[in-house]
Amino acid sequence: MPARLKPAAREDVLAALGRLRAAAAAGEAPAKADLKLLTKHYLALLETKAPGRSVEVRVPPFAAIQCVPGVRHTRGTPPAVIETDAATWIELATGESTWSEAQDSGRISASGERADLAPYLPLA
Repeated sequence: MPARLKPAAREDVLAALGRLRAAAAAGEAPAKADLKLLTKHYLALLETKAPGRSVEVRVPPFAAIQCVPGVRHTRGTPPAVIETDAATWIELATGESTWSEAQDSGRISASGERADLAPYLPLA
């Protein structure tokens, strides 16, 4: 099972979000360090908001967690897996995009029972 993550300090999150938005406004790629910090921060918040081990949420290459109450999962691939990129995860976590928008546009791969994080989003 992936290790539990810890939320980042509020000032670090706000600074990273500011840099991420500035890069987007300038048409530049976001800094990998900002994507990593925000991805791990929001996954840590999801772990807290939806404790459990029935869904694995993957945001490669930065992190993966298990969350959502349900069947206890101990080995191999969980019964539900969600995978997305860091930018989409951050948009979902901050409310800049909805679960259905991201899923309809193909930016989320979700399979299995309970593979819907809409009830837990946004996190910010």
